[in-house]
Amino acid sequence: MNHNYIKPDNWSIIEEGFDAKRVKSSESLMSIGNGAMGQRANFEEHYSGETFQGSYVAGVYYPDKTRVGWWKNGYPEYFAKVLNAPNWIGINVTINGEQLDLAKCEKVEHFRRELNMKEGWLSRSFTATLQNFIEIKVETKRFLSLEIDEVGAIEYNVTPLNNDAQIDFIPYLDNGITNEDSNWDDKFWDVLSVNHDDDQAFIVSKTMKTHFYVCTSMQTQVSLNGKALKQDKVVSDAIDKIEFTYKNQVSKGDTITMTKFGGYTADRNHDKNELITAAKKTLKTVSQMGFDGLLETQKEAWAKIWDMADISIDGDVAAQQGIRFNIFHLNQTYLGKDTRLNIGPKGFTGEKYGGSTYWDTEAYCIPFYMATKDQNVAKSLLEYRYNHLDKAIENAQKLGFTNGAALYPMVTMNGEECHNEWEITFEEIHRNGAIAFAIFNYYRYTGDYSYIPEKGLEVLIGIARFWHQRATFSTAKNKYVILGVTGPNEYENNVNNNWYTNYIAQWCIQYALETIEKVKEGFNDDYTRVKGKTQITDSELDQWKAVADNMYFPFSEEKNVYLQQDGFLDKELITVADLPKASRPINQKWSWDRILRSPYIKQADILQGMYFFEDDFSTEELERHFDFYEPFTVHESSLSPCVHSIQAAKLGRMEQAYEFYLRTSRLDLDDYNHEVEEGLHITSMAGTWMSIVEGFGGMRVTNDMLSFEPKIPNEWDSYSFKINFRNQILKVNVTKNGTKFQLDGDHQIDIMVKGEKVTISPNNLVTV
Repeated sequence: MNHNYIKPDNWSIIEEGFDAKRVKSSESLMSIGNGAMGQRANFEEHYSGETFQGSYVAGVYYPDKTRVGWWKNGYPEYFAKVLNAPNWIGINVTINGEQLDLAKCEKVEHFRRELNMKEGWLSRSFTATLQNFIEIKVETKRFLSLEIDEVGAIEYNVTPLNNDAQIDFIPYLDNGITNEDSNWDDKFWDVLSVNHDDDQAFIVSKTMKTHFYVCTSMQTQVSLNGKALKQDKVVSDAIDKIEFTYKNQVSKGDTITMTKFGGYTADRNHDKNELITAAKKTLKTVSQMGFDGLLETQKEAWAKIWDMADISIDGDVAAQQGIRFNIFHLNQTYLGKDTRLNIGPKGFTGEKYGGSTYWDTEAYCIPFYMATKDQNVAKSLLEYRYNHLDKAIENAQKLGFTNGAALYPMVTMNGEECHNEWEITFEEIHRNGAIAFAIFNYYRYTGDYSYIPEKGLEVLIGIARFWHQRATFSTAKNKYVILGVTGPNEYENNVNNNWYTNYIAQWCIQYALETIEKVKEGFNDDYTRVKGKTQITDSELDQWKAVADNMYFPFSEEKNVYLQQDGFLDKELITVADLPKASRPINQKWSWDRILRSPYIKQADILQGMYFFEDDFSTEELERHFDFYEPFTVHESSLSPCVHSIQAAKLGRMEQAYEFYLRTSRLDLDDYNHEVEEGLHITSMAGTWMSIVEGFGGMRVTNDMLSFEPKIPNEWDSYSFKINFRNQILKVNVTKNGTKFQLDGDHQIDIMVKGEKVTISPNNLVTV
């Protein structure tokens, strides 16, 4: 734990007291989004201290040219940047001619900031004494509407406390923004027009290279003590900025309010020549509703989300706050409304990593969305990959693969690989396996097979072809090997026979072969179509099978464990317990060369594989590998603690499972890895949900049925969650005295609880 200033609360993230050193961290933690756009929790008024200004529009990106010291064939031409969008939230404030700036005030007191996760809004309040000794009270509230997702709303209140004062509000739109992580300091936006109409303003701009057209808009209104004012304003515009100035003489104790609606309309959803018209229509709708009316729709929308997605924990506020924080940000990032979008690793909270899609979606996020939303949301994520199949084949062709072999990108915006680190781009090929596993997992969970013959089979064939060609026959081993890879543990690069990669390659081929036979037998028209399109032959399938049947897996007879890769035991095996605390995190303290030569594991490859393919291994095998690898694991991947929590719970090690759960659920809240100011770890937040549902709840799908092995940490009195399983909702409540199940559906289901079959009828409470 590296900071602990966030106050414990069941439903809110609360910061009390102003500390300039925490500003950037809080900007990340209290970011807001609605699936279509998002923003960091920047101050509305001017702030001259250290800040990371960030607003983002879903699906809008820039192909920043790859920057490497030595260009080699096959490098991606660009690294996709999640673009910092024009700023619409700004409201500069002056009091008797002095600009409000918390970095320069004589005194800031009673500072409080709250992200209310239950209702979906961000508030801030403080009193400040300016250098001119005017004392003011400021209260703000803002949110991004879930229902009308092209708009957000701000209510900004100022009250002079010790004197009458002239208070000027200067709301603005600013297109003069840059990205924090630009490779070449390129200009990303080209401004096309800046104009205004009454109390509305618009900047239309387009991205360089990708030519996304975006209209950034605002509408403003000033009120005194709750009564709207009609007043003149001064308009000032420039090539990339427009601002209004409203001057008001305010008596001591009175409250002047700026209400501002703003947001983005983009040509992803509208004709590029009608963006201002679309923005005006949206602004008219929300202005008629008013701030309070729009806020009520926000509360209702979040209530619907929480009704299904909430996990309630009794007796442990830190754990409760952690899981709701994770669920909240997952829903702010992706709601399943737009099949062109996916789940970026930073969501709308920062720019690091670039891209909108990683293997995290298939490996971690799909289970969350399958269980907490309609299954079509998860199906849309699968279709996203099918729609990029041609690009995956192109990606493989660039590396020399043929015959329709598909290599899905590690990082992408549009299906093209856009990650510029060679050890990731070329070698972290295990991402192909996660995509195939997601197809299997979707059918296993939903029972919906339709995607596979219609689309999924083509994906599986492309992936199997890749693994067939990527494997090499070793005459020395008389086995097929896979050379020069990076597994999920990115602290080992360019290794041979990474166990996880070899295992998932074998599984992908086997699953593709099984699926081809199943589609051939049950969906002959689809099989004929796919066979004609892919030109698969029996001879080719035999070659696949030979690779799968003869795959090599490194194993130590001495340790009685599979090895992460051929050379793991050549390392100096010093455990994390003997690693000086001053060396942590090693990715910030050590050279990359030293990390690669060390035994330290960012995220355990073999345990990840045993999580996916749990049925292939005995509990004794899991325990043996857990005991061997966990002591070397530094958990500097956000994706690591959740898998360890699930497996520790399976092994009955509840104290350890609970510690890992806290680490994954509060990874950002407590800034375990000293990096929260860069943004949050959105995709790993789905792993927090899995830690409870699959870890403590022991939920699995076995033999076409839900199965549970409920356990409860000593620190908790009870916990409960809901599961949407095959269009029926099962509520699970676990206490120290037993587990209660209740079904909301139209027909009974059988489940397994601790190995015994239990029948659950609709609306009947069953206690086990």
